[in-house]
Amino acid sequence: MKISYDPEVDALYIRLLEGDYECRTVRLNDEVALNIGPGEQLIGIEILDAREVLGKGQLPPVILENVALAQPA
Repeated sequence: MKISYDPEVDALYIRLLEGDYECRTVRLNDEVALNIGPGEQLIGIEILDAREVLGKGQLPPVILENVALAQPA
């Protein structure tokens, strides 16, 4: 999983699966979209206006619970 943030456009992207996939986009609302790949797998989540959507005008810290640590690629 990779989480990236572009402060110039205030967009957050959570990529759940690595690799190149042909995806369709499902918009949940004006700010949140899901990228759905082959077999209806969730590939990524895009959040526009991330600071507003996630609240308090700043990006919250990421807390990982019960996640096994792997060696970076």
